[in-house]
Amino acid sequence: MNGNLRSILFLLVGCGFFVQTKAQDVLFHPPFDFPIVFSGNFGEIRANHFHGGLDFKTGGVTGKPVCALADGYISRIRVTHGSGYVLDVVYDNGYSTINRHLSAFVGEIARRVEELQYKEESWEVDITPSPDEYPVKAGQVIALSGNTGYSFGPHLHLDVFETSTGDYVDPLPFFKKNVKDHTAPRAQGIMVFPQPGRGEVEGKQAPTAYSMQRLGKPIVAWGWIGLGIRAYDYMEGAQNRYGVHTVILEVDGKEVFRSVVDRFAYEENRYINSWTKGQYMKSFIAPGNRLRMLHASNDSRGLINIDEERAYQIVYTLMDALGNTSKVRFTVQGKRTEIAMMPPHPEKYVFKWDKTNYLQEPGMELVVPRGMLYEDARLNYAIYADSADISYTYQLNDVVVPLHDYCDLSIGLRHYPVDDMSKYYVARVTSKGGKYGVGGKFDDGFMKVRIRELATYTVAVDTVPPVLTPVGQGQWGRTGRIVFKAKDKETGISSYRGTIDGKYALFGKPNSVSGNLVCELDPKRVKKGSRHVLVMTVTDGCGNKTTRQYHFVY
Repeated sequence: MNGNLRSILFLLVGCGFFVQTKAQDVLFHPPFDFPIVFSGNFGEIRANHFHGGLDFKTGGVTGKPVCALADGYISRIRVTHGSGYVLDVVYDNGYSTINRHLSAFVGEIARRVEELQYKEESWEVDITPSPDEYPVKAGQVIALSGNTGYSFGPHLHLDVFETSTGDYVDPLPFFKKNVKDHTAPRAQGIMVFPQPGRGEVEGKQAPTAYSMQRLGKPIVAWGWIGLGIRAYDYMEGAQNRYGVHTVILEVDGKEVFRSVVDRFAYEENRYINSWTKGQYMKSFIAPGNRLRMLHASNDSRGLINIDEERAYQIVYTLMDALGNTSKVRFTVQGKRTEIAMMPPHPEKYVFKWDKTNYLQEPGMELVVPRGMLYEDARLNYAIYADSADISYTYQLNDVVVPLHDYCDLSIGLRHYPVDDMSKYYVARVTSKGGKYGVGGKFDDGFMKVRIRELATYTVAVDTVPPVLTPVGQGQWGRTGRIVFKAKDKETGISSYRGTIDGKYALFGKPNSVSGNLVCELDPKRVKKGSRHVLVMTVTDGCGNKTTRQYHFVY
């Protein structure tokens, strides 16, 4: 693999730098021999999940040596489209790590991965070595930093786990002596969530956002409300903004809610859909939300009852992992008003968070088991049909409702424009009418699929092969690097395979943001000074293939 000699040299030299940091009675060596600056921190709000670790900046370049944090052993070695080159390490101190988005492995591991990729004829590989195969010492170089997988720039993503429980934990306390940060979190806005049929804010029952400037005047409300805050943390030496470690809400001097983003389990990740609305962190807990980092101090899950015509004094305390603190103060003015009741709703379209829910309509069946919803959902269900459609289009709800895990949806076919049933797929319909594939298999007149959102779905057919475009073809031989762009607008690229002179060529997707398929030519496998024949095949999610042949001199 390219860069092996350089990688071995790094192994011999090592980081040449050692700082012992004590956090939670554990000594951790820093992963780099240069000052630590973060581009992302633990628990940041991401789409459908929390950011599970720390993103270390690497000066805008790849190839920085990554050091072991303590004594231990390498427990897993992977190459994936999502996280690129990935290295898992189990340490003797009770913690484990995952190093993601690396540019290369080093030494014997690099050779082993390359051999397996050619043996399995796959860019993506997964190796689980025994604990005695690859022991590591604190400060030893174990990999090189990179920009692989779903990465928007050079960095190291470091996840830290408590080995005994498997919980993600905040790595920052282990490195606090290496971090310069005296900047407190800052709020950007407040959101008030009147509870439907039970509360109002400014005469409305819809969630309402307020800028920090607007908080100079009281917010008028009545009945049951929840509060939320949009806030970010900051650090010296970086323009990035980060997630807030601790949020405390007090009403009239009494704490009613606290969130502490210090640990979570993998299966808790999607609870973020219930805790947040956009970038606002709610200071109350939905009945089906079991996220352990949320703590309500009252008997109302953090909700507040504005039932007196007076000023309620609200104080938010924001704190980062190093103790830097700021406060936000504002007033909610209670003003008695007649709260509009919730309009009646068909019972069959009210899904209960604490029950298994079934929805059966002509040509469609949906099962949402107990535990999949965070709160009751009043579905705005609709069905749309066109005489030429393969199936009806089912609007399960007009606003997307996230589910905690996958649920079974079946959609019946009305027409069969093609005979090959592998060409049909279930499509998610966007608010603008666009479609994208979510999978599905044909079974006895129905397309069956697993979904994680109550949204709008239909059945479509894909018979169009992907588009394969060579990039810089005239430079392949000179640079020793073959690049393609492969696109499929319906079901996406599911697989790819290339051969050079009839032998497997190791193509991969080093960076999933660009999506380019790349082969780094190896003189040991491709003869230099010769004319070669390249055959490239890409396949989409419905099995449609595009195969092209190219000639180049290397």
